[in-house]
Amino acid sequence: MFKGFKEFVARGNVVDLAVAVIVGGAFGKIVTSLVNDIIMPPIGLLLGKVDFSNLYINLSGKHYSSLSAAQKAGAPTINYGLFINTVINFLIIAFVIYSALRIIEKLKREKPEEISTKACPYCLTDIPLEAVKCQHCTADLAVEISRPIEESRRENI
Repeated sequence: MFKGFKEFVARGNVVDLAVAVIVGGAFGKIVTSLVNDIIMPPIGLLLGKVDFSNLYINLSGKHYSSLSAAQKAGAPTINYGLFINTVINFLIIAFVIYSALRIIEKLKREKPEEISTKACPYCLTDIPLEAVKCQHCTADLAVEISRPIEESRRENI
């Protein structure tokens, strides 16, 4: 039982996933702080000194001075200010992930494939670029193989 578990954990994908979850959690905290502490205060100031984290609709009919006071009293509330903060968090994280994936895809596309083989002009099997003799048909490849065979025959006439 432990052997199977050890093999499961030792797979590269599981370790990569664990690292991604840990880094993602830390990144989520950074984005939450960015939204709550840097982005939302100026927006709230522009909208008349509104604290988005304190915006709510009280469903009980009683008046409470703040969201925390309403929650302490057990009043049912719709916390749309916190929802707005969460949506902004999501949009920032989604944009960062989208940007990172675009960069990764761009880097993958820019990597040129290295050509390490060529086709033998006689038997058309793949052989190493530096080969001077085909390992399959034993043809000598010392002649420049970039020209078609017909052209080299015409020159010899």
